[in-house]
Amino acid sequence: MKWKDQIVHLKAYQPGRSVEEVKKQFGLEKIVKLASNENPFGSSSKVQEWVQSYASSFAIYPDGYTTILRTALSEHLGLNEKQLIFGNGSDEILQIVSRSLLEPGKNTVMAAPTFSQYRHNAIVDGAEVREIPLMDGAHDLEAMRAAIDDQTAVVWLCSINNPTGVHLTKDALVTFLSQVPQDVLVVLDEAYYEYVVADDYYNALDMIQSYSNVLVTRTFSKAYGLASFRVGYGFGSEEVIQRLEPVREPFNVNTLAQGAAVAALSDQEFIDTCRAENRKGLEQFYQFCQEESLFYYPSQGNFILIDFQCDSDELFEYLMKKGYIIRSGQALGFPTFVRVTVGSEEENEGIMQAMKSFIAETAIR
Repeated sequence: MKWKDQIVHLKAYQPGRSVEEVKKQFGLEKIVKLASNENPFGSSSKVQEWVQSYASSFAIYPDGYTTILRTALSEHLGLNEKQLIFGNGSDEILQIVSRSLLEPGKNTVMAAPTFSQYRHNAIVDGAEVREIPLMDGAHDLEAMRAAIDDQTAVVWLCSINNPTGVHLTKDALVTFLSQVPQDVLVVLDEAYYEYVVADDYYNALDMIQSYSNVLVTRTFSKAYGLASFRVGYGFGSEEVIQRLEPVREPFNVNTLAQGAAVAALSDQEFIDTCRAENRKGLEQFYQFCQEESLFYYPSQGNFILIDFQCDSDELFEYLMKKGYIIRSGQALGFPTFVRVTVGSEEENEGIMQAMKSFIAETAIR
């Protein structure tokens, strides 16, 4: 087989451990999964109602233009329908961008550590990857700007950054965008947008109006609780969307997913509730970290990155035996940290008790 050289040593994306897998391995009846930043409160009841009422034929292809969802989302955002692109999760839109712009001889700039698929896609497409280390958990925008040259095609900005939870401020972003060449696409990955409460956060709609080389990506997988449906979207200038559309797979968002997303979008009260509960959950973790003298990054997402100053795989294994699945920092570029999804109040209390037991036991050894 004539495989691309760049994929020979490339590893596939490693998702978090599944609930059934952990149950079977440790003989547990109940598992709390706090590893993949899913919404612990599920999705709006309107989604359940819509799915149960669906009575059309499964033999018919989905609407390739995602008409109903496109109309609903354009009204929600106040955008022209032609400024939107839809994907099988926002992951697919990131892949579409990479496939459209990256190739041998081109380079792409990103933070490190950040969401792994930016780098992964770039390697598959043969582009040079320029990674700029985070500064206090945040993007070092000045260094990222310095890394851009005539062969730079895409800059990736993860805001809020996964895995640290740190956001980009409006002032910093505007300064950065004003210095980026117009022929470089800047992707603002806002997968956790609905959870952000920071006063100095930028308005992405303003950014695309002021900068025609900006594409914003968002998802229904996180706050909307539709991870199993896989629905993501992007918005930007009509010119950028027009260039990306031919690379999109036909019928890439299935019929049930489109309808579920419309139903979810109609219930913003649910999103408001989830945002408020998430802030309460983060405060629980902040208090825990302060009591245990653990470093953490204040987060604008629905997860928190905590430093236990140990091999994070050890804590990962310990918590699994206790019935809690989290994300070890070994795979995230933070080998002594763990990333924990904010759960319900009860789930948060439970995992913090398990963490306290780990701290006590390791202190004894």
